[in-house]
Amino acid sequence: MAERVTRSHHEAEALAAGLPPLMVAAERVATTVSQGVHGRRRVGQGETFWQFRRYEPGDTVQHIDWRQSAKNDPVYIRENEWEAAQSVWLWRDGSPSMSFMSSDELEPKCGRADLLLMALASLMIRGGEHVSMLGTGALPATGRKVLMRLWNDIESGSLAETGLPRFEPLPRHGRLVMFSDFLSPLDDVQMAINAFAHHGVRGHIVQIVDPAEETFPYDGRVLFEGPEGEGSTVIGNVENIAAQYQNVFAAHIDGVQAIAHAAGWGFTRHRTDHAPETALMALYQALSTQRRR
Repeated sequence: MAERVTRSHHEAEALAAGLPPLMVAAERVATTVSQGVHGRRRVGQGETFWQFRRYEPGDTVQHIDWRQSAKNDPVYIRENEWEAAQSVWLWRDGSPSMSFMSSDELEPKCGRADLLLMALASLMIRGGEHVSMLGTGALPATGRKVLMRLWNDIESGSLAETGLPRFEPLPRHGRLVMFSDFLSPLDDVQMAINAFAHHGVRGHIVQIVDPAEETFPYDGRVLFEGPEGEGSTVIGNVENIAAQYQNVFAAHIDGVQAIAHAAGWGFTRHRTDHAPETALMALYQALSTQRRR
C-alpha cells in the first residue's frame, strides 16, 4: 500500500512539474545521494588530442579550433583526452529477462536499471561530466537537455533489446557503465567486457537482480517459463533443488564479478528490494575513485 501511495505521489509531482515520472524519481534519488558527495568538476587542459566535433550552443569559444574550422563550413571544437576522461557512456540491458519481477510490490529489473541510469546521469551532469547513451551515436554532452535525450532514448524503444552491448569504438580514457542482470553465459559476458577494456575503456558494471532469483523461495510443484525463448518446465517438490540452484546462481554472480575485476572494471550488485540510493551511492563513489586513478 505504501508503495502505491509513493508511486502516486511521484506521478502527481511529475504532472505538476511537466516532467516524466522516471525523470522526477531519478532526480529525487540523485539529490539524496548528492547530499553525501562532493562535486567532481575538473579544471585544466590536457595536451593529448582526441577528436574534433562540431560546435554546439553553450560550448566555450576558446575551445574552437579555427584552423580546422576554416577548412569546412561548420565550426569545430578541439577535444583533448582529459575531456574524453570526463565522458561517460551508459548502457542498459533491454532483453526480456529484465522485465522479471517476483512480486507486485517490486519494480521489474528494467525499471530499476532505468532509474539508476537516469539518476547517475543527473549526478554526472551536476559534476560537469559529459554523458551519452551507448548505441545511439550521440556524442557525450552535458546540461539538463541531456537528461531529456536519455529519457527519449529509453522511452522511444529505439535501444537494442540485447542482453549485452554490441562493441563500438570509444576513446581511450572514456568510461562505460553497464546496467544488466548479466545472466548471459559467462563466456559471452567476458567477451563483451573485454572488447571495450582491450581498447582502453574503463568501466563499471551494475548487476541488477530480483530477490527471488537469488533466494529461490519456491516450494511444491512450480511452472517455470523462460522469458527469452527457453521454453517452460514443471518441477515438482522444487524446494529439493533450492540449495543447488542458490549455489549455481552465486557462482554465476562471482563469475561476473571476477570478469569485471580482471578487466580492471568496477562491479556493483543490486537487488530490486533494496533502496536505489544505496546502489547509486556505491556506484558514484566507485566511479569517483576510478576517475582519480
